[in-house]
Amino acid sequence: MSMEITPVEKGEAVHFHNPAIEFYNAVGGEEGMRALMYNFYDKIYESDIAHFFPQDEEEFEAIKVKNTKFFIQICGGPKVYEGESKGVDLNEYMIRIHDDFSITEKSRIEWLGTMREALQELKGVDQGLIDNFWDYLENFSKLTVNSFSDGSTYYAAYTQVKED
Repeated sequence: MSMEITPVEKGEAVHFHNPAIEFYNAVGGEEGMRALMYNFYDKIYESDIAHFFPQDEEEFEAIKVKNTKFFIQICGGPKVYEGESKGVDLNEYMIRIHDDFSITEKSRIEWLGTMREALQELKGVDQGLIDNFWDYLENFSKLTVNSFSDGSTYYAAYTQVKED
């Protein structure tokens, strides 16, 4: 897979599946996920969407820690994000968090492009597992886009999600 980015269609049902635990294991478990995600967020801090994140280094570091916990858990690792999501399904919780921001398709593409860069730097991980993780990110991220080029807003309902 080329880690392609497909467009968002406002209101479409989005099909996705959580990443395979094999990806989590292949990157090195909790420590490997932490290394991947910290690399990604360091790149985000230098990206065109850095303004979505705290500019204070200590606050940004706290966001890296918190968001990394989400990815550890969504990939099948230990339940380290349970306190954050307060019992709500992790994917639904993540969709709702993004409602507080004006997320455009351009921002999504920047986020995914930065993640693609971090994933391309992984060494020793089977491409099929990387593709599986990418498939989750690429599809799931469509549910976070809420501001459209026609000036409209649309907040995806979790009921539109079609987990495969």
